[in-house]
Amino acid sequence: MSRDTNLRTDARVIGLVGLAHGTSHFYHLILAALFPWLKPAFGLSYAELGLLLTAFFVVSGVGQALAGFVVDRVGARRVLFFGMTMLGVSALVLSAAGSYAALMAGALLAGIGNSIFHPADYTLLNQRVSRARLAHGFSVHGISGNIGWAAAPLFMTTVATLSSWRMALAYAAILPFAVLGILFLNRAHLRPEPKPAAASIDAAGEAAGTLSFLRLRAVWMCFAFFFLTAVSLGGIQAFASIGLIQLYGVSRELATGAYTAYMLASAVGMLLGGFVGVRATGAGRQDHDRTVAIAFAVAAALALLLGAAVLPGWLALPLMALIGFFSGVAGPSRDLMIRAAAPQNATGRVYGVVYSGLDSGLSVGPAMFGLVMDAGHPGWLFAGIALFQALAIVTAVGVGGGTRGARLQNA
Repeated sequence: MSRDTNLRTDARVIGLVGLAHGTSHFYHLILAALFPWLKPAFGLSYAELGLLLTAFFVVSGVGQALAGFVVDRVGARRVLFFGMTMLGVSALVLSAAGSYAALMAGALLAGIGNSIFHPADYTLLNQRVSRARLAHGFSVHGISGNIGWAAAPLFMTTVATLSSWRMALAYAAILPFAVLGILFLNRAHLRPEPKPAAASIDAAGEAAGTLSFLRLRAVWMCFAFFFLTAVSLGGIQAFASIGLIQLYGVSRELATGAYTAYMLASAVGMLLGGFVGVRATGAGRQDHDRTVAIAFAVAAALALLLGAAVLPGWLALPLMALIGFFSGVAGPSRDLMIRAAAPQNATGRVYGVVYSGLDSGLSVGPAMFGLVMDAGHPGWLFAGIALFQALAIVTAVGVGGGTRGARLQNA
């Protein structure tokens, strides 16, 4: 295969997987964006509304760990098609909901659909993208997720304002079905990698091999890393804007703009992080944990500075942007770090278990930081964000050190 052909193939796979990932992140926020409409429509409390999101992320987290095994068994392409279908069905159920129970059913279906994307996406990227462009593939994957997060509130609130919340959800259902059609037309580029012959392995041996990765310390260190970073992200997503208003007395528009700046700068950081990840992989190196540690250390220091409220309020937006930028730089190196720690032929299982830490953290972070905000300590919000980013550095260094030690032993 020529270099140009290989580039086109890699770009197509990266684009298809990125499109799917952006759709899954779009669905993270389709309910949250409609809370102002759902609350009066069903007479719900904020606690009941929050429970819908908790249910979504709990189901997604548990399902994600299980989906990794299914990906390794039947292939990522089938699982990806299933998840995309479930997202579309969930939006249709939500759009027709006549009770809180129906809303909960739709949230659970969306959680099932969302659960498959990380193990399926990363398996496809690792199998179908050349090693030289894998870091860029991870970079695009992260950027597409940020685009989905940014697009959902704008789309859902605009349609709900112009029409109704039911129409917003009905229109949202079009997205996954349209993406499913694109994926199906390009299914040849998403074909699963042939499994190695295993005729000599008996059923007991295969089962033991399937679960053997759970004994690896690096897997659980990676899970802890994602849990800690997701707790931090959950605090930013839920309360950063409110915290900035209380700390600095800035307008709601500036505070909202600061969160938008965080998301956009994070996407730019991920783009740069792809090139950093390539350099850290060259010449047999696997220094991704060091990149993660440096980037998160800077982000944590900036979060502490922001929480101290010693700077003028107009600096809140650029500080939030810088926190997002350095967090984004760490993204591709984070994914390459997990790839280096994963045993061969267990990519789906490892990414499924590890990324379930993301959903676990997102379900814990808002509730925990909500208590901090209720206590009237917005500065502690940013101090807590910095604390969890610092703890994540410890787990990243542990993963990287273990990977380098294993590589030296096998050399």
